[in-house]
Amino acid sequence: MWTPTEEEKYGVVICSFRGSVPQGLVLEIGETVQILEKCEGWYRGVSTKKPNVKGIFPANYIHLKKAIVSNRGQYETVVPLEDSIVTEVTATLQEWASLWKQLYVKHKVDLFYKLRHVMNELIDLRRQLLSGHLTQDQVREVKRHITVRLDWGNEHLGLDLVPRKDFEVVDSDQISVSDLYKMHLSSRQSVQQSTSQVDTMRPRHGETCRMPVPHHFFLSLKSFTYNTIGEDTDVFFSLYDMREGKQISERFLVRLNKNGGPRNPEKIERMCALFTDLSSKDMKRDLYIVAHVIRIGRMLLNDSKKGPPHLHYRRPYGCAVLSILDVLQSLTEVKEEKDFVLKVYTCNNESEWSQIHENIIRKSSAKYSAPSASHGLIISLQLLRGDMEQIRRENPMIFNRGLAITRKLGFPDVIMPGDIRNDLYLTLEKGDFERGGKSVQKNIEVTMYVLYADGEILKDCISLGSGEPNRSSYHSFVLYHSNSPRWGEIIKLPIPIDRFRGSHLRFEFRHCSTKDKGEKKLFGFAFSTLMRDDGTTLSDDIHELYVYKCDENSTFNNHALYLGLPCCKEDYNGCPNIPSSLIFQRSTKESFFISTQLSSTKLTQNVDLLALLKWKAFPDRIMDVLGRLRHVSGEEIVKFLQDILDTLFVILDDNTEKYGLLVFQSLVFIINLLRDIKYFHFRPVMDTYIQKHFAGALAYKELIRCLKWYMDCSAELIRQDHIQEAMRALEYLFKFIVQSRILYSRATCGMEEEQFRSSIQELFQSIRFVLSLDSRNSETLLFTQAALLNSFPTIFDELLQMFTVQEVAEFVRGTLGSMPSTVHIGQSMDVVKLQSIARTVDSRLFSFSESRRILLPVVLHHIHLHLRQQKELLICSGILGSIFSIVKTSSLEADVMEEVEMMVESLLDVLLQTLLTIMSKSHAQEAGEYVSCLLSLLRQMCDTHFQHLLDNFQSKDELKEFLLKIFCVFRNLMKMSVFPRDWMVMRLLTSNIIVTTVQYLSSALHKNFTETDFDFKVWNSYFSLAVLFINQPSLQLEIITSAKRKKILDKYGDMRVMMAYELFSMWQNLGEHKIHFIPGMIGPFLGVTLVPQPEVRNIMIPIFHDMMDWEQRKNGNFKQVEAELIDKLDSMVSEGKGDESYRELFSLLLLEKVEQETWRETGISFVTSVTRLMERLLDYRDCMKGEETENKKIGCTVNLMNFYKSEINKEEMYIRYIHKLCDMHLQAENYTEAAFTLLLYCELLQWEDRPLREFLHYPSQTEWQRKEGLCRKIIHYFNKGKSWEFGIPLCRELACQYESLYDYQSLSWIRKMEASYYDNIMEQQRLEPEFFRVGFYGRKFPFFLRNKEYVCRGHDYERLEAFQQRMLSEFPQAVAMQHPNHPDDAILQCDAQYLQIYAVTPIPDYVDVLQMDRVPDRVKSFYRVNNVRKFRYDRPFHKGPKDKENEFKSLWIERTTLTLTHSLPGISRWFEVERRELVEVSPLENAIQVVENKNQELRSLISQYQHKQVHGNINLLSMCLNGVIDAAVNGGIARYQEAFFDKDYINKHPGDAEKITQLKELMQEQVHVLGVGLAVHEKFVHPEMRPLHKKLIDQFQMMRASLYHEFPGLDKLSPACSGTSTPRGNVLASHSPMSPESIKMTHRHSPMNLMGTGRHSSSSLSSHASSEAGNMVMLGDGSMGDAPEDLYHHMQLAYPNPRYQGSVTNVSVLSSSQASPSSSSLSSTHSAPSQMITSAPSSARGSPSLPDKYRHAREMMLLLPTYRDRPSSAMYPAAILENGQPPNFQRALFQQVVGACKPCSDPNLSVAEKAVPAAPSSWSLDSGAQEAQPFLSAHMGRILAPPVPPRSLLHGHYSLHFDAFHHPLGDTPPALPARTLRKSPLHPIPASPTSPQSGLDGSNSTLSGSASSGVSSLSESNFGHSSEAPPRTDTMDSMPSQAWNADEDLEPPYLPVHYSLSESAVLDSIKAQPCRSHSAPGCVIPQDPMDPPALPPKPYHPRLPALEHDEGVLLREETERPRGLHRKAPLPPGSAKEEQARMAWEHGRGEQ
Repeated sequence: MWTPTEEEKYGVVICSFRGSVPQGLVLEIGETVQILEKCEGWYRGVSTKKPNVKGIFPANYIHLKKAIVSNRGQYETVVPLEDSIVTEVTATLQEWASLWKQLYVKHKVDLFYKLRHVMNELIDLRRQLLSGHLTQDQVREVKRHITVRLDWGNEHLGLDLVPRKDFEVVDSDQISVSDLYKMHLSSRQSVQQSTSQVDTMRPRHGETCRMPVPHHFFLSLKSFTYNTIGEDTDVFFSLYDMREGKQISERFLVRLNKNGGPRNPEKIERMCALFTDLSSKDMKRDLYIVAHVIRIGRMLLNDSKKGPPHLHYRRPYGCAVLSILDVLQSLTEVKEEKDFVLKVYTCNNESEWSQIHENIIRKSSAKYSAPSASHGLIISLQLLRGDMEQIRRENPMIFNRGLAITRKLGFPDVIMPGDIRNDLYLTLEKGDFERGGKSVQKNIEVTMYVLYADGEILKDCISLGSGEPNRSSYHSFVLYHSNSPRWGEIIKLPIPIDRFRGSHLRFEFRHCSTKDKGEKKLFGFAFSTLMRDDGTTLSDDIHELYVYKCDENSTFNNHALYLGLPCCKEDYNGCPNIPSSLIFQRSTKESFFISTQLSSTKLTQNVDLLALLKWKAFPDRIMDVLGRLRHVSGEEIVKFLQDILDTLFVILDDNTEKYGLLVFQSLVFIINLLRDIKYFHFRPVMDTYIQKHFAGALAYKELIRCLKWYMDCSAELIRQDHIQEAMRALEYLFKFIVQSRILYSRATCGMEEEQFRSSIQELFQSIRFVLSLDSRNSETLLFTQAALLNSFPTIFDELLQMFTVQEVAEFVRGTLGSMPSTVHIGQSMDVVKLQSIARTVDSRLFSFSESRRILLPVVLHHIHLHLRQQKELLICSGILGSIFSIVKTSSLEADVMEEVEMMVESLLDVLLQTLLTIMSKSHAQEAGEYVSCLLSLLRQMCDTHFQHLLDNFQSKDELKEFLLKIFCVFRNLMKMSVFPRDWMVMRLLTSNIIVTTVQYLSSALHKNFTETDFDFKVWNSYFSLAVLFINQPSLQLEIITSAKRKKILDKYGDMRVMMAYELFSMWQNLGEHKIHFIPGMIGPFLGVTLVPQPEVRNIMIPIFHDMMDWEQRKNGNFKQVEAELIDKLDSMVSEGKGDESYRELFSLLLLEKVEQETWRETGISFVTSVTRLMERLLDYRDCMKGEETENKKIGCTVNLMNFYKSEINKEEMYIRYIHKLCDMHLQAENYTEAAFTLLLYCELLQWEDRPLREFLHYPSQTEWQRKEGLCRKIIHYFNKGKSWEFGIPLCRELACQYESLYDYQSLSWIRKMEASYYDNIMEQQRLEPEFFRVGFYGRKFPFFLRNKEYVCRGHDYERLEAFQQRMLSEFPQAVAMQHPNHPDDAILQCDAQYLQIYAVTPIPDYVDVLQMDRVPDRVKSFYRVNNVRKFRYDRPFHKGPKDKENEFKSLWIERTTLTLTHSLPGISRWFEVERRELVEVSPLENAIQVVENKNQELRSLISQYQHKQVHGNINLLSMCLNGVIDAAVNGGIARYQEAFFDKDYINKHPGDAEKITQLKELMQEQVHVLGVGLAVHEKFVHPEMRPLHKKLIDQFQMMRASLYHEFPGLDKLSPACSGTSTPRGNVLASHSPMSPESIKMTHRHSPMNLMGTGRHSSSSLSSHASSEAGNMVMLGDGSMGDAPEDLYHHMQLAYPNPRYQGSVTNVSVLSSSQASPSSSSLSSTHSAPSQMITSAPSSARGSPSLPDKYRHAREMMLLLPTYRDRPSSAMYPAAILENGQPPNFQRALFQQVVGACKPCSDPNLSVAEKAVPAAPSSWSLDSGAQEAQPFLSAHMGRILAPPVPPRSLLHGHYSLHFDAFHHPLGDTPPALPARTLRKSPLHPIPASPTSPQSGLDGSNSTLSGSASSGVSSLSESNFGHSSEAPPRTDTMDSMPSQAWNADEDLEPPYLPVHYSLSESAVLDSIKAQPCRSHSAPGCVIPQDPMDPPALPPKPYHPRLPALEHDEGVLLREETERPRGLHRKAPLPPGSAKEEQARMAWEHGRGEQ
């Protein structure tokens, strides 16, 4: 049965409970629970973490704690009954725990470990507190340590400051706001003190800080390791002041044996001393620890003959010093002992021993010797602070070690009353003695005794140093052979006080002989008495003592014999008649000096003091003695304080008239002496004396009389020093007066009461009189008044003993009222006056409500005056703080209402005015003080006070002024952050007071300023305040911890909601006046609605509907609301306000309201538009604030920018975002994109002189200037982005402007710039980027990406794999999709992120540029990848049943064309796909494209070799030919024949007849091309490679034979293989050198072909048509279509090579099993491994002709690291041959061509295929031949030619050169810088065997590598010298058709192809042959130097004015007669394409 618990209410979980039972409550160890019910070993209750969840848990898992239960029952609350600081530690540690872990995550490791240490300390301290075993002092100390650590941790973690009092957290409700403010300040200071060191000493709460803190040095001698002495030693430590040149402490003595250990075994580990009582001043002195080492043994250390061994002398040995200033810093930082080593130096000359320490300090190294080793004294030091009691308490271990207290010489800075001391310090200074007939000087030893009057030697009255017991005699150390020894040794004489009088010192002088006997011979003595005859002690001075002769036989038994003699000069003067017959004769030539210093609390050296104390002996001298008292030192007075005071009052009683004034003055002097900090601690002695010992019952009358007389004199006297002193002594004078009166009253039973009262009244009248005097002209009077005011508050307590509270209050009021109330009395007096008032308010008197009623008006009056004048604000605020504090503590009393009323009337207005002034000057501290005062006052005010306040205003203007002031102060309070961020308690209390006050004032505002008296200013002020209030950071509860939030809500509720309701109701009260606040308040109200508090949003959002409605009523639309809302929304969301739920709520609430309106359509449209804007803004913000990548940020910005432009037409916002986007691009180094972005702004401007205002970073300037500046900047960015083609039109535009203005200087500059851009285009390297299509699917993506697809322009060298990684790292939550199919709705709508990525091929817009012959490849390269808006992607698939025998029949290609919203490059690196088109390419069309592309590839490669005429490495050609011929022989083309030339197929597809014919023609063409290729191969083949060539010829014959049946007569077509040639063969041969022109003509079937000519796959010599087949990288493990085996078949179908079934090329598989079709599609890698090509063109782009494929390899070798292996992540199926071996031929060629360098080019290639040679593709038309392996592998090293200096080709002629990257196997290519080949070594280019000129005239640079990527080194041709070269007629196009006749002089059976012919026979044949004329290739035509260079077509045509069509027109060459090639006049516009078409048609006819 569950029963409610009675006692068990609160507990701590001691074992985690998983809640595995029904209704079980999950509990973690350490949680606290509140228990409600119990039942059989189970409890039911709640965890304090989640108070809403109830459940059951086992009772034995809970440790019960005592607790206080309030409100028992269902809603009871439980508070643990434990020390509040324990509770705080527990809560704080729980709060720190999570933050502490975060520190590690954020790499703040240092703070992480520090905090861990502090947390462990706190746990330990908490344990100590809970143990209950500590004393009160220890509890206090533990609490101090805890609070220091709590504050330190909170400070470092950025948590709230906790205000405390006596280590307890204060409750803000119990104290005034002023006190709370002060506590925050003091807590802040203590935190700052503890921040530098977690546990610093700090003044305890409540302690006075006037006491200077003494310092102490703890010194411990660890060891003396300098053990070469071999004798006992005494080591003396002392503190020495170098500046003053004197010792300032006693000596600490350590006695060591000859082994260096202590002589007394008990002293082991106990050789330590405490040097005490050093003041802060001492710590700043140049102090040293000095150690003197005295050895005890033979006279000379190294001479055993000197002196007998049994006699031991004290002999100086060495000295060590340590500078305290040098080590003080390190001692202050550490809390424990720190070790130091002191080197011991020996003295070179013993006579200078007394100065050895000074010499060492001064580093006078000639006077001392350094030790041979670095050993010495090892000491440890520790610095301690505090009085001795505290030191004993805090360091008990130190005192347990037999510590030697070593005092300061003289008194410390603070003399404690109980400190009894009687020490005489004597220094043996020096002596001068006679030689005494000796040849050498004496070794003198001084022996000293202290003797009493009776001649007895006093025992134990001599101390050599602390740490050793006292002794009865002293023996000085002996200086060897010195008659004038200087000792400088200090001895302490602790003589008992009763033995001091009559005692004397005797010094005996002996010579220590070093002869055998070694006796010590007495030769003289000296003596000195300790007290003089007048009773004073020996003065602190140097005393010269007389030396008297004597010998060993002399006896000192009768000391009277010598005591009668004079001991010194002063003595001698006192008794001149000394008989000469005495036993002791003075040695006049000898002298002996000592100095003494007395430190005694009992003895005095002062004659005047003794005379005063014994005044009765000399009554006639009393006046003189009293007068001289002020010259006695303070130390002497405090020593005899009680005796002196007794004496003074006895003298006063003896003769009041005569001595009254003198005694008064003496009393004043003594009282003021105790005000000195040094004697401050004697005040309690004085107090005790007055209370217990004072007996002057009649003294009060004289004291009052003297005091009054002084007051009354102050008006006349010029010198007022004595008056001022009396004023300062007022407190103690009154104490004496009152105590005297009490004694008198007690003795006389209250007689003369009236007289006493009237005398006090009169005294107060005199005080008022003094204060009322005008002191402006008298400085002395001013000081008197100041002294009086300072002392005045101290007498209240004394008066209260004799008078009632009201009487004293009246006295005080009269006195304060008598002060001049104007503030003109002078600033210093103002301060004193206010300080006096402040001390009055702080006094006990003011705590009585009766006195406050009397005093408060006068205090408030003075404060009011000062505040009005803005004078002494800090003091005034202090007074007010004290008043509020008192009023708050006594707030239960009814009188408080009246007092608050008084303060409201007097202060409220002036406080507001003061605050406004202070805030305008930003004085933070003053502002804080006054804010706390104002808040205190407002908090004390209740309804009645507010009612009175508002009723008391005379007019509405006054009320208005008041409301404006108070609203303004409140606003400033929130704006200025008067209280620091971590003062959470203070800030919340402030907010609470403000919201309460506003609730009182809003009704007055509504009542007085709504209807006819509407006042916009007041209302606006009110609204601004409310908005600011709700937006305060301290009220945003969402960002704080749940525990803290709960605490705040429990105490104050959500104050934002309270203010929002207030604001809404006031808005509703406005009525028709609302229109005044439109649009002004839209922004502020929007800010309020963006606060993440649902209730506030629900209250405030409908106000926007209200505003729309009112504007609609007034203007018929709500344009203002719309514009303002959009503007403000942008800035606020970017500041971090608003969220997705706000967007939904905004839309929901407003649409709901708008639905009911007549203007609903415009309303709905507006709300929808704003909601969409919010979506974009939120995305933008999330990107910006997060650690997002540049791509995301840029995408967001573009999205938002377009929205502003297109949807809401906000030009200014649009321009702002243009610049933000530009900055982002610059940061990411996207210079081209940055330029395009700025261009958007540039296009908005016109070339006009309209003035523009300042905007963003632009100054005010004309529109023309701004546009010019922008153009220049854009041009600069295009230049940095290497997009010179885009910059050139802008250069022209600027040039046009400059020309129109005749600004020739700028014109020259811009023209040069334009020229340099042309140079750059031709010379500089540029990479062709990759393009990738990315789909973002799922609702988790930002709005601007969600379910959209984009095409992205990759970075330089970025391939698909790298791009994929980049995208996945940008979207770490995203999953990569494993198929290229369009995703279904389930994926689009799911709450996840899916990425679909594959590479795409650009489809260039400028096809005509790419078709032009003479355009250099570098220029074409640019147009292939720029201004591209369409992209293509191919995917192979099977339609219908697969034909097992020939899968080509069913292999279709799905071609996707993507059209973007904008061309790339543009304002972003990626743009959204606007449209996608899907086309299916039939198997036949695919075959046509494959064959056509292969033909093109072959032509291009052959053309290169013909141009080069090179007898170098022809591996590329070999591979290419081998690939095609071998594939064809083994079934390549034959598979197409089987598939498409089959009768069944032709019958089934009658519509394909034309295409079949086309395929046939292409196959015929391939045979011709191969023939030409073999001819070229024959010409250049290396002799050792002849067998390969022969094999190729044989296979070619087989190939022709296999095609024979299809094409009758084909065997006659190839002159390369047969001696004869048909005319058809001739026609083909005439074009066979494969000029670009012929390429253009033969590409006549597919619209895609032109694009394919220059951009090809880097992975292989492959088909272009299906090149996009595999651009998807497959990630994850899923399947694509069929099973993996099917996928293989898909790929094998592409080209039926029976020998390589199952091999896959370039398949990128990034997961376990799935392969993906490669981009190389229908290709083979036999002829070109993928590793070779490292340039930008990738498999994404289709299959290139050979030059394009290889042109990057060399540059990449220059630019890339030598080995760039990539981690293998692909399953790579090897090629399967008959014998199961991979194709060695392919491997050999791969190794030979590529060498060791494996840079990667293909973005779609997997890791593996770039590291491993690719297997031949089954889709390919070509196949490798394994037979080639022996030749290639055997000779691959020898084929390479060495580099030689370059030779140039003909003008305008470019040579593509590949030898540069053919390296031997295993050779690592050198990493060279990329540069133009003008400086690069090239392989020789041999002359053509048929041309004497060989096409080379040495004047031009050559071109090596490729222009396709931007990396290749192109040097421009020098067109300027065309006149020097003979005109060329031997171009390819003009070649005669008979060029391939068998009759010609060619080596059979191969015919070398003539690329350029120059014989006259050829010229004749040209005339004879009817051959069609075609344009010459651009590379051969020298340009006319007079013509300007052709310009690229305009890149961004949508944005710039159209250019004229006079560039880019095809040039034609007429070949009817031979003549020089000059540039022909341009064709009319539009004729270029017609000409192209005509030529293509004629060419086709010629072929047929």
